[in-house]
Amino acid sequence: MANLKELRGRIKSVSSIAQITGAMEMVASMKLRKVQAKAQNFSPYTAEIRHMIQRIATKVAGEEDVPLFTQREVKTVGFFLISSDRGLCGSYNSNLLQTLKRKVDELKAGGKQAKFWVYGRKGYTWLIRRGFEVERFFVEPALDKADFKSAKLVGEALVEAFTSGVCDELRLFSTRFLSMAKFVPTEQLFLPIRTIAVGDGAEQDNYALDFLIEPDASTVFNALMPRYLETVIFDAMLQSLTSEHASRRMAMKGATDAAGRMTKDLKKIYNRARQESITKELLDIIGGASAVS
Repeated sequence: MANLKELRGRIKSVSSIAQITGAMEMVASMKLRKVQAKAQNFSPYTAEIRHMIQRIATKVAGEEDVPLFTQREVKTVGFFLISSDRGLCGSYNSNLLQTLKRKVDELKAGGKQAKFWVYGRKGYTWLIRRGFEVERFFVEPALDKADFKSAKLVGEALVEAFTSGVCDELRLFSTRFLSMAKFVPTEQLFLPIRTIAVGDGAEQDNYALDFLIEPDASTVFNALMPRYLETVIFDAMLQSLTSEHASRRMAMKGATDAAGRMTKDLKKIYNRARQESITKELLDIIGGASAVS
């Protein structure tokens, strides 16, 4: 059994760790509430700009007039990965990266190439260690300080990669926040756009209001689509950041609870060892007194 001095040191160390993880849990909870509110407030904007695009889509002649809808033979697939910059957030990064790995393995089995654009140091480090080449790593600003300008920068880079032929398809890998205890890795087709129909394929009956567009529907549509893609990216960044803080909060709470249980067990061992030491000393005293008498 460990001596009393060693046990006191272990109890003190575990208690200190519990204080640190408890403080980190509080910080993560505060950041979570702030980012969650921001993500909820941004959702109506994303829905509204999508509705606006759907209304203009009814005026567009066809997909040949909108480059971002052009479907090509897929030989190279681009991935935009959103991970965290820091660790200590449980299985947040590992679940996302394992999902990405399975997808990349499927592509390689089909004879396709993969290219990567990354936001977050953990994802970048993971890809580099496994020999993948990252086309662009968005370093600044950090994800927890990113704003709509950051999403615009990412959107411009991804649109340029698609329109210039660097990749034939772009997919977005992020984590979707569902609840305080549930956040799942999500794969979303980014380019070419298939979730919005244009021309004859658009839902004409949904919008009875007629309007005039200048200079023409295709020009306005092509100018508006990058803005829509930027909102999709920023929404994914907010969802990922919310999931990161929620995962870190759960991880730190689990660590704090585990430290509490460990402290309790160590105190039991310490009290038992202390009692044995006292009993041994009493027996030595009694034995010495008996020998003298």
